[in-house]
Formats: sequence, structure tokens, C-alpha cells
Amino acid sequence: MTTLVISAHAADFVWRAGGAIALATSRGEKAHIVCLSYGERGESASAWRAGHTLDEIKQIRRAEATRAAGALGADIEFLDAGDYPLKETDDLVDRLVRITRTVNPTTILTHTLNDPYNHDHPAAGQLALKARVYAQAAGYPAAGDPIGAPPVFLFEPHQPEMCGFKPDVLLDITQVFAAKRQAMECMAAQHHLRDYYTDLARRRGTQLKRNSGPNLGLTQDTMAEAFMRVFPQVTGTLA
Repeated sequence: MTTLVISAHAADFVWRAGGAIALATSRGEKAHIVCLSYGERGESASAWRAGHTLDEIKQIRRAEATRAAGALGADIEFLDAGDYPLKETDDLVDRLVRITRTVNPTTILTHTLNDPYNHDHPAAGQLALKARVYAQAAGYPAAGDPIGAPPVFLFEPHQPEMCGFKPDVLLDITQVFAAKRQAMECMAAQHHLRDYYTDLARRRGTQLKRNSGPNLGLTQDTMAEAFMRVFPQVTGTLA
């Protein structure tokens, strides 16, 4: 069991899917995070104001994200593809296909396909979907066997109402929220988001309880993350 997380910037995976990643690794599963960029131009305002150079900001963001991934128990790699804008290239798609075949994920997490506030996010989501499809193709010239059909879950954007985000999966992350909070604490360049995503997890936890019924032993402090499925769930039981 391996979760592949494709993140546009070096902090996106922390805010939006840190609980899902920590939950997977807590079960002894693997999680591999791919940061397409460091978020050096669009998501590092405090570092720019502090007078850091572009290369210094990249190193700051890399160090933060590496510590955060460690707090979640995940592996991480950085493609340094640039942000604002994050541009699709044949080489970047090919690199993602090769990573996807190597990781051979059972689950893929990435961005929504619409975000008017940050065009890097849907660009990353589209790249993830292309990589999944090409990695399935027997004729694609990359090492490794074609992958199966791992489900793809889109994590919640910062302004869901503006991105057409309608959650159809609520994931209980209560038992690993401390790990997510520790990962969030690593992201000094965007420290203002820590409380926002703590409050969001609490609100999604309330919705999880509402949709779970009264007898599951959920506590008042239930925390959750929300996702959308891209492909239909294949099942033999409607439950």
C-alpha cells in the first residue's frame, strides 16, 4: 500500500493532506510526496520581505518541507519545476510518469482541477492525472510495468466554494492530527495558515460526525480532511 502525493508547492501537501499521509504511514504503509516546485515565488512572501534571494528561499522551503514530510512519516522529492507559473512540459510529464511507475501507488492525492486564485494548483492536478494515464499505457517508453488504476482523490483547496469543490469523502484524522499539526509547525514561511487549517479540520470533523451516525464512538474533538474522487468507486457492496 503506497500513497503518492503530487503537490504543486512545497507546503500544499501539509495543509491539505497531512492527515491522510500520517494516517497511511501510521498503518505501516508508504507515502511518497512529489513537490513540483518549492513555491518560491508565489507562496514565500515573508521570505521575500526578509530580503532572501531566490536560491535562499528555495533552500528554506526545501528544508521546511523535508522536516514536515518527516513528521508525517513520508518520503519526499523535489522536481524544482518553478512556480508562478508552474508550466507543463514534456520533460515534466515524463518525469512524473517515471515516478508514478516506480512508486506504483495504490492511491494518488493531488489538487483540484479548478482554482481561480492559484493556477499552479490545477496545473499540478492535470499533470498528476496525465502521469497516471500514461503510466498505465503498456507502450509508454518508461522503465517498469504499467500500473493499475489507483483511485485519485483531490484535496480541499483554500477557497473551496470558488473551486467547485464538493467533498464526497470525509477522512477521520483525529488519531494523527498531532502529527499534522507538527508538520504545519514546520512551515514557517506560511505560519498564518496553521490556525486556519486546524479550524478547517475541526469543521470537517463536525461534518464527518453528522454523516456517520450516533454510534461510532466519535468524540467532540473529531478532526477530518475532505476529498473529492475523480474516478468511480468500484465495489461489490453498496455500504
